[in-house]
Amino acid sequence: MATNITWHPNLTHQERAQLRKQQGVTVWLTGLSASGKSTIACALEQSILNRGLNSYRLDGDNVRFGLNKDLGFSEQDRNENIRRISEVAKLFSDSCCVTVTSFISPYKADRNLARELHAKDNLPFVEVYIDVPIEVAEQRDPKGLYKKAREGIIKEFTGISAPYEAPENPEVHVKNHSGLSIEEAAEQIIDYLLEKKYIN
Repeated sequence: MATNITWHPNLTHQERAQLRKQQGVTVWLTGLSASGKSTIACALEQSILNRGLNSYRLDGDNVRFGLNKDLGFSEQDRNENIRRISEVAKLFSDSCCVTVTSFISPYKADRNLARELHAKDNLPFVEVYIDVPIEVAEQRDPKGLYKKAREGIIKEFTGISAPYEAPENPEVHVKNHSGLSIEEAAEQIIDYLLEKKYIN
């Protein structure tokens, strides 16, 4: 770790929020592959933008085309993937953006790290569990990943050959397997953000 560096302070988050007339918050969607995270995140981002608020979505696949293209799917690489995204999400939120992330983020310790990074700077962090039983996710399997994992083609696949540690106390619990529409799932998250006055 570099030691010959200096932090250059600027506006506080509160000052920036007053100028932007919007506060920042990170909405962290977690769940199995094929649980609907990305689809719900897209609908959520659009709904927030439609309210005239600044929002940006960070997607698990998308960041691997650039920022995290050097990482694989070992436990160590997954840890680093989430560490980097946690830092990026914190920066977005500090800029008064409603940051929507959709990552499997299978390990509780990594999600707790993301929460702690935000808490350190007094930035709201909302964990959203997109809950789908493994059987349902495997039936959906739009990318054919579960099939490849069952065949041994994909190693260390979450839910099959690698663990998923479900959140115990998420701020929002979306049961995305009981006839809930994408719009209803996004609205459930919006309702929480409104209740907590993170958005208006």
